[in-house]
Amino acid sequence: MSIDSAHIRNFSIIAHIDHGKSTLADRLLERTGTVEKRQLKEQMLDDMELERQRGITIKARAVRMGYHYKGELYELNLIDTPGHVDFHYEVSRSLACCEGAVLLVDAFQGVEAQTVANAYAAINQNLTIVPVVNKIDLVHARVDEVLAEMEQSLAIDAAEVVLTSGKTGLGVDELLAAIIERVPAPTGDPNGVLRAMIFDSHYDSYRGAITYVRLVDGTIKRGQKVRFLETGTTHEVLEIGQFVPQRRACEELVAGQVGYLVCNIKDVKQVHIGDTVICPGDTIAAPLPGYKRPQRMVYCGLYPSEGENFEELRDSLEKLSINDPSFDYSPESSEALGFGFRCGFLGLLHMEIIQQRLEKEADLDLVQTAPNVTYQILKTDGTVLEITNPQDVPDSGQIDEFRQPIVRTNFLVPVEHIGPVMQLSTDRRGTYLKTEYLSPTRAMLTFDLPLADVIYDLHDKLKSVTRGYGTMDYELIGYMPADLVRLDILVGGKNVDALSIICDRRDADRRGRSIVKKLRSEIDRHMFEIALQAAIGTKVIARETISAMRKNVTAKCYGGDISRKKKLWAKQKEGKKRMKSIGSVDIPQKAFMAVLDTGVDRA
Repeated sequence: MSIDSAHIRNFSIIAHIDHGKSTLADRLLERTGTVEKRQLKEQMLDDMELERQRGITIKARAVRMGYHYKGELYELNLIDTPGHVDFHYEVSRSLACCEGAVLLVDAFQGVEAQTVANAYAAINQNLTIVPVVNKIDLVHARVDEVLAEMEQSLAIDAAEVVLTSGKTGLGVDELLAAIIERVPAPTGDPNGVLRAMIFDSHYDSYRGAITYVRLVDGTIKRGQKVRFLETGTTHEVLEIGQFVPQRRACEELVAGQVGYLVCNIKDVKQVHIGDTVICPGDTIAAPLPGYKRPQRMVYCGLYPSEGENFEELRDSLEKLSINDPSFDYSPESSEALGFGFRCGFLGLLHMEIIQQRLEKEADLDLVQTAPNVTYQILKTDGTVLEITNPQDVPDSGQIDEFRQPIVRTNFLVPVEHIGPVMQLSTDRRGTYLKTEYLSPTRAMLTFDLPLADVIYDLHDKLKSVTRGYGTMDYELIGYMPADLVRLDILVGGKNVDALSIICDRRDADRRGRSIVKKLRSEIDRHMFEIALQAAIGTKVIARETISAMRKNVTAKCYGGDISRKKKLWAKQKEGKKRMKSIGSVDIPQKAFMAVLDTGVDRA
């Protein structure tokens, strides 16, 4: 059924993590009658098993809702977005398909770090913002204070804010009315030249690649041919439809609508997120702006624990990359672990999610190396290297400048915790920039920090020193020179490439000692002695020894001549020496994560 584009509203819900986006989306689905009450379950749009287990949104989801307002039928296309900082790329993709954004703020927690980041992202895309204070049914709700915070930090007029409760459904009608009245209708021409943007996709083993599109201009009908501009491939549209929230086929999609295409695409490389869909032979259709390429912050190696599963891992990574283009991968080999892939992620949570999806959805058993951030090296010959693997660091004689990524970090904290948070940041070599007071009780601190010190444990430590009330958000601002070195770990005299790390020279001694100490407790004892060493170049800076398992060879010697015992001990020592030269050390998965230990328990 075709609909006039003046009656279409495309919007997404953006908020900090745990402010109730998915629950409010449930109430919208219920109120518009999109999902029958008997079929409704909590967090309806979080249909991935991992999302339901963790209680967080990982993937943005689109859904079409029909709603009668003042005697007219409106089509509301909602795109539910994740709240965690690692999935900000998902949010930016969703915002590019919308004309409006519902900015959600928790009535108790107030404006948080991601609230500010997402609000600015929406403002930069010129979207109309519908501000909402959610969870007003809470006993501890402090609505007036939160409205003052929104006015102070985001310049939002308190009179425009809609008060709702995603749990009870209070204020949902007012929110739907605000979306229809405030969010502009799409401006595309249904009779113009076809242009549609691919904003997401996933791989279905029966239907091939399912492509999610937002039509900007023109109309797509079932059975017609379409061309993907970036890859230059032409396909026939076998099925077209919308999400309600499950896929429902229809005959056509017009400008302004959001839906999906099934074109029997079996090769996942033919679908690119941000690509433009046009009619074949159309020479005047200009490509849509697409998306800024995501910047991978964290890299780690993923290896199959069984070497023969390498091809299986490659296929799984390829299928997952169509659904999540924000991570990339390239083959690599390690002396310790064999053949695997170097994968780039947006953050540690993103890395964890990808690993768990591979293990659950593809039933793979993986070994993961310790994550590291990307560095830059200016060589003496003037060339600049991007380093994603510590093994690629050249000899110190070739390095003119070693640069590390710096992120601008905003901390939103209660004022009584400003001191501990400043201490936490200066311990991590942060540069203080400013303090802004959002209200008499809450402040935003801004620091420039090395990314490596932010991603591993800063969030956990922040929660610890602020008793759970502090939040943070960061963005990469560039690379700065630093005194960095590659720290190698030797196990039994052999350099284990998968355990190497890059760290600040001043931290190297402490990190080295801490790692070998941790490894000593993680690696099991063998029949021979194992030396664990940390080294910078050829200089060993720390050592621990795992003693050999011993058999008491003198157990039968009661008293008597000591020379008999010495002879047995010498014989045993000789056997151990021989075993050491041919034996190999089994290193467990936990040992690869031991290198993340920074050496001090910094509070």
